[in-house]
Amino acid sequence: MSSGAPQKSSQMASGAEETPGFLDMLLQDFPAPLNPEDPLPWKAPGMMLSQEEVEGELAELAMGFLGSRKAPPPLAAALTHEAVSQLLQTDLSEFRKLPREEEEEEEEEEDDDEEEKAPVTLLDAQSLARSFFNRLWEVAGRWQKQVPLAARASQRQWLVSIHAIRNTRRKMEDRHVSLPSFNQLFGLSDPVDRAYFAVFDGHGGVDAARYAAVHVHTNAARQPELPTDPAGALREAFRRTDQMFLRKAKRERLQSGTTGVCALIAGVTLHVAWLGDSQVILVQQGQVVKLMEPHRPERQDEKARIEALGGFVSHMDCWRVNGTLAVSRAIGESQRGRPKEKVSQKPRPRVWPAAHQGFREAVR
Repeated sequence: MSSGAPQKSSQMASGAEETPGFLDMLLQDFPAPLNPEDPLPWKAPGMMLSQEEVEGELAELAMGFLGSRKAPPPLAAALTHEAVSQLLQTDLSEFRKLPREEEEEEEEEEDDDEEEKAPVTLLDAQSLARSFFNRLWEVAGRWQKQVPLAARASQRQWLVSIHAIRNTRRKMEDRHVSLPSFNQLFGLSDPVDRAYFAVFDGHGGVDAARYAAVHVHTNAARQPELPTDPAGALREAFRRTDQMFLRKAKRERLQSGTTGVCALIAGVTLHVAWLGDSQVILVQQGQVVKLMEPHRPERQDEKARIEALGGFVSHMDCWRVNGTLAVSRAIGESQRGRPKEKVSQKPRPRVWPAAHQGFREAVR
């Protein structure tokens, strides 16, 4: 994935002009809210959601739906934020779904050193997705009369290209995120423009990569320190996403994992955080600028860290952790050889100031 320098262009004005027309078309296609028997216009995110997953999963639904209908990105993000915020302010207990008996038994058998003991509230994803669409429909109806400034505000334009290949795997297990409208999606009103891009390299299935692509940036936006300490916010976002996915993996018996790398561009500063051997590079005037050192089991510092956590690194067909994992850090991997002390907790963030012609590496 690559991006050009931010540009001011006539696309900003055209986006503002497209906003009323898009809302007219949306409400023409959906002239009334959904009834209980109506089919959903999107696929519900599974059978159940925990309360902590609601914001990210519903935002993903709405952004995908509005993007497929060619909504101007600032409008799609602002609409999504307003609908999600309103739904989260309501009582979600009507969507509560009791866990199955065997899940309750598994909770009782958790280790004594488990970090979080609070019971997980599970919600019916299908009913929640239906209610959320009607909330989105209501917001669109109000905005058809008067579109808020945030939904019409101009933003920096990014030239983004995306290419993905499956290689020899049976299914594509990787996911990417391109989110130029970060501020609008999370209702951030400070003067700092933000854009977020990420790639998650899944293995053992797509679940972990898909989960990280939905929740890392959501968790980053939740951090109070994001405006003053973006690196700390990204670090906590990776850690929090890992905890959330491990709980989901336990509930649903998932065994996949993912490495990842993300770039948060805040104003004129590039923040990069990574986990595992996913990589980002900067090409400046045709020259590759190295921005990071990927986490690999054969690195001496990684090997020492893993051994200090009670694991081991050995060479089989490649360097592996505990004889299984070919990466030294990952989100997930709950049942596939991950050391109990959670090897994958800490991504490494780094920061570079941006030059006018592109991003350049800072002297460190």
